[in-house]
Amino acid sequence: MSPVLLAVTATIAALGGATVVGLLVNRRSGVLREAGPAPEPRTADLGLSDAGPTVVHFSAVWCGPCASVRRVIEQVCEDLPAVAHVEIDIDANPVAAKQLSVLSLPTTFIFDVDGRQRYRSAGVPKAADLRTALEPLLA
Repeated sequence: MSPVLLAVTATIAALGGATVVGLLVNRRSGVLREAGPAPEPRTADLGLSDAGPTVVHFSAVWCGPCASVRRVIEQVCEDLPAVAHVEIDIDANPVAAKQLSVLSLPTTFIFDVDGRQRYRSAGVPKAADLRTALEPLLA
């Protein structure tokens, strides 16, 4: 096999692999996942509602997608008035981010009325997914 053909084949293989990895990463972005049986983090300082579920999202001034998350959450909370919304600036409150293992922005959590973490999402969640996750918590 000629060196040029070998280089072209290697380049195509590398680009194909990078494309697959990129698609897998983007597919998970913004997807709500149920919280597992991990020990509950300390949430007393987050300002959770004791009257209903609370959506908490971590953001920063420099985070572009965080504004989209804010709009989606405000839209859902407008439709579901019993749901509280708390936005935490990761630069102003790094302790809360560390307690909840926030490694990227935007990150969104849903807590039930008892303060238990029920869902977590990295990226921009879809409004329909948020509603679907929140409605059972309102019953």
